[in-house]
Amino acid sequence: MTESAATGTASPAPAARRGTTARVILDSPLPQLDHLFDYRIPEELANEALPGVRVTVPLRSAGRVARGYIVETVDASDGFDGELSPLDSVVSAVPVLTPEVWALARKAADRAAGGAGDILRLAIPPRQVRVEKTWQRTQEESSTVSFLPDPPEIDGYGTTLPERLAGHQRVALDVIPQVVQLESGTWVGRWAVTLAQAAARTVTAGETAILAVPDYRDSDQLFAALGEYLPPDRITRVDASQPNADRYRAFLDCLTDIPRVILGNRSAVYAPAASLGLLAIFDDGDPLYSEPLAPYVHARDAALIRQQQSGAALVLAGHTRSVDAQRLVDIGWLETAAPERSATPRILITAKADHEDAVAVTARIPSMAWRQAKEAIATGPVLVQVARPGYAPVVACATCSSAGRCSTCAGPLGIARAGAAPSCTLCGAIAASWTCPTCEGTKLRLVTRGTGRTAEELGRAFPGVPVLISDGERQVTAVDARPALVIATRGAEPVAAGGYAAVLLLDGDRMLAAEHLRIGEDCLRWWSNAAALARPGAPVVLTGVTGDLARALATWTQPAFAHAELQDRRALRFPPAVRAASVSGDAAAVTEALAEVRDLPGASILGPTPTGDGVRAILRLDYGQAGEAARLLRGAVVRNATRRRKAPQGKAGYRPPPTLKVRFDDPEILS
Repeated sequence: MTESAATGTASPAPAARRGTTARVILDSPLPQLDHLFDYRIPEELANEALPGVRVTVPLRSAGRVARGYIVETVDASDGFDGELSPLDSVVSAVPVLTPEVWALARKAADRAAGGAGDILRLAIPPRQVRVEKTWQRTQEESSTVSFLPDPPEIDGYGTTLPERLAGHQRVALDVIPQVVQLESGTWVGRWAVTLAQAAARTVTAGETAILAVPDYRDSDQLFAALGEYLPPDRITRVDASQPNADRYRAFLDCLTDIPRVILGNRSAVYAPAASLGLLAIFDDGDPLYSEPLAPYVHARDAALIRQQQSGAALVLAGHTRSVDAQRLVDIGWLETAAPERSATPRILITAKADHEDAVAVTARIPSMAWRQAKEAIATGPVLVQVARPGYAPVVACATCSSAGRCSTCAGPLGIARAGAAPSCTLCGAIAASWTCPTCEGTKLRLVTRGTGRTAEELGRAFPGVPVLISDGERQVTAVDARPALVIATRGAEPVAAGGYAAVLLLDGDRMLAAEHLRIGEDCLRWWSNAAALARPGAPVVLTGVTGDLARALATWTQPAFAHAELQDRRALRFPPAVRAASVSGDAAAVTEALAEVRDLPGASILGPTPTGDGVRAILRLDYGQAGEAARLLRGAVVRNATRRRKAPQGKAGYRPPPTLKVRFDDPEILS
């Protein structure tokens, strides 16, 4: 056992030098307040008003008080000779906003035409007073840190990957599609072991590693793998799903200068980290990395910015490669790294056999898939991936095949469970006496089968075999090696001890029918992740799909598929070959905003087109012009927010919210 290269104390990083003026970023969603405000530091607060601390400050309107963070302290205000308003109070003496996180928030917000305060709300959890006081007392009482084992090897990649990470290079990493057993007895994906080994090497070198994963299933696997190489106090989980107290306690631990691994979902890329040495994202194409809150910064984009600012190593790892990552590879910004030895799943494509079998053409589970499942079920669990959760998510008229619609709200009808009456999936109204408006038929037939219906059908076909369901409602993360049928929606597949004896990928044609430009990329990712859960040599059967997509899965050449997709996007000027932004709001505001960017070199505008509450236009432009476009559009948003707006009739004193909204890299653009 050797001591860590950095065994520093567990105290927060030292604050910058003190000044008489505090520059404060307000915690406000108003775009016109998205800049630094200068306040005088009163003498009684001089020892506490340091960069990074939470403060309250007065606003000039109606004697209100706002919350914010001190970004820096200076000796004098720039460009203002009058008397500054004093800080109202210092909420906490803990500097929760580090200079690195502030720089990241500012840069990411500017790139997305948004506000830095919105990002800080994602990066810094709400204060928990009791947790904070306990944490401060703990830091004062103890300054020792645990010893670390020798750095582990990164199995399967030779010396290439360790050398690149030690050199803080940027890597697109192809992970090994296998499951492995840890010394604790837990089975995890091989990808988790690879990232855990890379992170452990980073920590033993005296640097911090940030690991981001899509959801709790991946987080549990990676946490278990990290436990094989690092002591518990060197692993910190930060997750928005944690209780507030746990989340804030973990955040405070990240403020110390002790090298550690920070593990979490998309918000982990904003975690404070002393001496950041590695920033890794697993499966960056997963839509869970797309932030649903303004300014909608994707975790991958935030990671790219942070890597440039910190100089840390960057790893985008996955069984497939996103088209966005492939663009970075093509321009030379990312290097590729692959395993020394090829270990690929055994993929069987049924489409050719189905074409020769008239019965199989209409069968949901072709004969080849049935044979493979029957042979495999005797030796272990069989995974069946389906497109939708529920029982029968979509139903239609049995006579004319018109989609079943609710008579109350016109929403789609579905059947929640066996024997239940059809009901609306939007408003929940029961359609017990439904009549088709097209042919006046009264009977419904199943159009799609979810996990419940699939489990029912397969349970009858395999009597005596346990059937497990894993979807959004039933959270199953692991199964043992005994024979069983595991019905799972995409992304919810549990890890099987030793791997699955067979994997059936059903409903491929229905998945591909979604009206989305990224659907081919998404399907390949869903299928590849499921195939990686099979034991070596076990059959992975893909049904109902042919062409380049099936070929890429069968030959395990996902990067080649991503490259071809990118070439098509370049020809059509679709993201990520270009940057795109949606500009929505009332017609006048959208027209005014577009006038600001219309003349930028290479800019093209689609629309505006009507939406439910206004219009929407799509702006496309080259990456070199995107920064200027974001600045101009942000200015338009600020002007629109500060403009006087008439109150609706009968609502005196009510000020309608601004309607203009700008979203860069909007995923709905591709729908």
